[in-house]
Amino acid sequence: MFSRNNRVQFGKALPVQVSHRFAAESAVFDEDSLVSCAGLVPVMRLAEQTGLAQLLSEKVRIAVPRIKSGSANPAPKLRTLIAGMCAGADSIDDIDVLRSGGMKTVFGGVYAPSTVGTLLREFTFGHARQLESVLREHLVALCGRVDLLPGADERVFVDVDSLLRPVYGHAKQGASYGHSKVAGKQILRKGLSPLAATISTAGCAPVIAGMRLRAGKTGSGKGAGRMVASAIGTARAAGARGQILVRGDSAYGSRAVVAACMRHGAQFSLVMTRNPAVERAIAAIDESAWTPVCYPGAVRDPDTGGWISDAEVAEISYTAFASTPDRITARLVVRRVKDARFPMRCSRCGGITRSSPTPSCPSSRPTSPTANTRSSKRCSPI
Repeated sequence: MFSRNNRVQFGKALPVQVSHRFAAESAVFDEDSLVSCAGLVPVMRLAEQTGLAQLLSEKVRIAVPRIKSGSANPAPKLRTLIAGMCAGADSIDDIDVLRSGGMKTVFGGVYAPSTVGTLLREFTFGHARQLESVLREHLVALCGRVDLLPGADERVFVDVDSLLRPVYGHAKQGASYGHSKVAGKQILRKGLSPLAATISTAGCAPVIAGMRLRAGKTGSGKGAGRMVASAIGTARAAGARGQILVRGDSAYGSRAVVAACMRHGAQFSLVMTRNPAVERAIAAIDESAWTPVCYPGAVRDPDTGGWISDAEVAEISYTAFASTPDRITARLVVRRVKDARFPMRCSRCGGITRSSPTPSCPSSRPTSPTANTRSSKRCSPI
């Protein structure tokens, strides 16, 4: 970075007195012979080799623009936006980083932030679906050129989840109030609730396989079945030859998601919401089937060598969606955690114990999976 008052070049320092009132706002990159983001060159070169420009030209169409000039040449404008994001831009104005210093001599066809903003204001839900199609095909092309998903021939994980991103424009399409959790508290926020699916393996970070915009008030699980089916297809096209495991929280332990997994030959590990059928299955678990797990505060039993923990797990066979044609029998994995609010009597020594790092009895364990424990359920195929 260079200051207009205090300029330093590689290999030579200009004899200028350092200002003691230097502020971060005064720093600009104004040296025409230097580039601020040289690492962007191989990134955009790879994008050219994988056909990103062609995909944008083929798939992104603005048929009825509000501003005719704003919808012209969407492909190079979107490439400018993508390059700016890769360079760290998180707002429209930040895209100007591509025109700083010597960047203009390295990259051609760079548009001004205001021009890119005019294009984005033309976008609707349908255009977001067009970009989602570009994302899927470019991910497949990228995996064909680089080893983006190492270990995909053994096992691939597909994760699905929803977000709530605040927006502030009065005319923003789909903006509405939805529930969000901030600092552990449920609040209402005005925004959009995109549904995202990622693909990962045991040896790589997740990559986005799909992103679908939805209104802020939309339920987390809406459209999840179609999203999961699309993500599984993308994983297969990207080279996933092994088993695919779909994972999600309680919003996705639904008939639509499970049916999509079964149709496409994928396994699933989904959290189930509590209902009378699940409660009956939990109550049927034998007390001897509960196994302590290594949880925070767990200690080893000096006599048996097993874990003494506030959390225990067990599993039982469970038929989900029994009253529908999509009924399926799977493993119901249950985790129960001692609740410190309720004292429990140890079945071995008769002492009273609570949830604590050091239980009062080495073999203390809740006598009921529902009366004084919190349970979570995860349903997986047998």
